Amino acid sequence: MPDPEVFSDDALLLRFARGDGQAAALLTQRLAPRCVAFATRMLNGDRAEAEDVTQEAMLRLWRQAPKWDAHGSARPGTWLLKVAGNLCIDRLRRARTLNIEAIAAPADPAPGALAKLEASERLVALDAALATLPDRQRQAVVLRHIEGWSNPDIATVMEISVEAAESLLGRGKRALTQALAPRREELSDG
Repeated sequence: MPDPEVFSDDALLLRFARGDGQAAALLTQRLAPRCVAFATRMLNGDRAEAEDVTQEAMLRLWRQAPKWDAHGSARPGTWLLKVAGNLCIDRLRRARTLNIEAIAAPADPAPGALAKLEASERLVALDAALATLPDRQRQAVVLRHIEGWSNPDIATVMEISVEAAESLLGRGKRALTQALAPRREELSDG
C-alpha cells in the first residue's frame, strides 16, 4: 500500500471493503482515539464503557464498508461519532434503570503536582456539570467545546438541523455556566 497519508478516510474504508487489512488498521488508528475520547465524555468518564462503545461503533463501520457511498454526505469519522453517540445515549438510559448506589465509584488517581491537581479539580467539576445536562445537550457540548467539531458536523452526527444544534449548544452552555458559577473563583486559573 502506498503512503497511507494520501488516502482519505473514505478511500481507506473502501479499500477495507475490498479486503485490505492495512487500510482497516490505519483507519482504526485515525478514528478510534477521537471516538474513545468522545464516548468517555458522554459516559461520564467511564473509559472502559467508552472503549466498548468505540469497539461496537467500529464493528458497525466495518459492516457498513461494502455499502459505503464515498460521495454521500457522511464521512467515516462523523458517521462513527453519530453511531457512538447513539450507543452512549442507549447505555446512559439503561444505566438510569439500574441501582446506581450499588456501583462503586472508580478510584481517582492522585496527581503529583499542584498544577495537575488544580487541572484535575477543574476537569472533575466540568465532568460533574456535564453529567447534569440532558443527553442531547451533553452530546452537542462535548462535540463542540471538547472535540472541536463545527456546528454543521454536529448537526450531521446528531441528525438535526444546524439551528437545532446551535440551540442545544446555547442551552447547554448556559446550564454549564450556571452549574459552575458557584465555584468560579475556586476553579479559575489565576
